[in-house]
Order: sequence, then structure tokens, then C-alpha cells
Amino acid sequence: MITAGVQTLSPPRVEPTPRRWTKEEFYRMGDLGWFEGQRAELVDGEIVVLSPQNFPHSSTTVRVFEALRSAFGSDFWVRMQLPLDTGRTSLPEPDVSVVAGHLEDYTEHPSEALLIVEVSDTTLTFDRGRKAANYAAAGVQDYWIVNLVDRRLEVHRDPRSDDADPQRWRYQTVRTLTTAESISPLALPAAAIAVQSLLPPP
Repeated sequence: MITAGVQTLSPPRVEPTPRRWTKEEFYRMGDLGWFEGQRAELVDGEIVVLSPQNFPHSSTTVRVFEALRSAFGSDFWVRMQLPLDTGRTSLPEPDVSVVAGHLEDYTEHPSEALLIVEVSDTTLTFDRGRKAANYAAAGVQDYWIVNLVDRRLEVHRDPRSDDADPQRWRYQTVRTLTTAESISPLALPAAAIAVQSLLPPP
């Protein structure tokens, strides 16, 4: 741009970018009471505040927890709505997770899980999308979504990075099971868990 014989340079165009938070900052916010009375998660640097749980969601979470605890026994730690450390900018709280060992083996939140289960109704798109991508990037081999909307179990396996964009992850294999079927966790292939046992009565 030239004005009155003086050449001026236009400022470079810089697109605004979202500010991503770290786990340390997220913890500090919690200590300051930012999330008092709320259930908040950190997923890929974004703070997600979850809506209050209705009875179908909370009762199904208990059903899943009890079914997995019965299947896995005392050799694994079956956890309900506890944080999982999936990276510097992520601290999700899956509805149910199964990790190796016992509570006494850990001094920090686990960073690996053998199985993660999300109970999903209003958050179905989020659980299939960003949550699935986060768990895939963290190397979780077995991710289940108890779909309360359609009364199905969605089984996500084979995490892979996108060939076109290695920063994006997804599950290559997705199966949908009905209440008439059973599922065996990858970490416990001898077990057979009835899908119907994970869902509330119709």
C-alpha cells in the first residue's frame, strides 16, 4: 500500500486460534473453585462441562461398572468416573475404565487403560467424535459406547492415525451390537458379557 509517496506494509493476516489449557492449569482452576458443583473434563486442551446425569445414565454406569468388575475380578482395577491421563492437555473422566493392576499400584492417575466405556445419550456425537479420537491417540485398544438412544453397544477398536493428517486419530474398526449379542473384552477374551446386561430395562 502506498500513501502520499510513502510505502507502508499491510500487517500480516493472523487467524485467531483457540487457547488450549494444560493439565496443570486445569488443576489450578479446580483448586480455585472454578468448577464447584460441576463435573468438568479436559479434552485436547478444551474444558468440557458435563450436564447433570439423569437416572438412565447414572444407573447404566453402575450396571456397566458391576458387569466389568464381575468379569475382570480382583486382578484388575475397574474404575468409575475417575480421571485418565491421556496427554499434556487431556484429563477425561470416562464413565468406566479398566486398568492393569490395583489401586495401590498407582501414585498418579493411570495413563493407560485396557478398556474404556462411555455411557451416552445427549453426548453421543461427542463420544463418537472427539472422545474417540482422544482415546485412539492415547493408544486405548478397546473403547465401548453404551448407546442409550438406540439401545446398542458400539465397539471401537484398532486405533490408527489418519494417513493424510498424522495428528488426527480414529478407530479403524467399529461394530454395533444388539441386546441379543455378547461381547468379549480384548484384555479378557475368555469372558462373554451380554450386551443386555449393560443396558437398563426397556
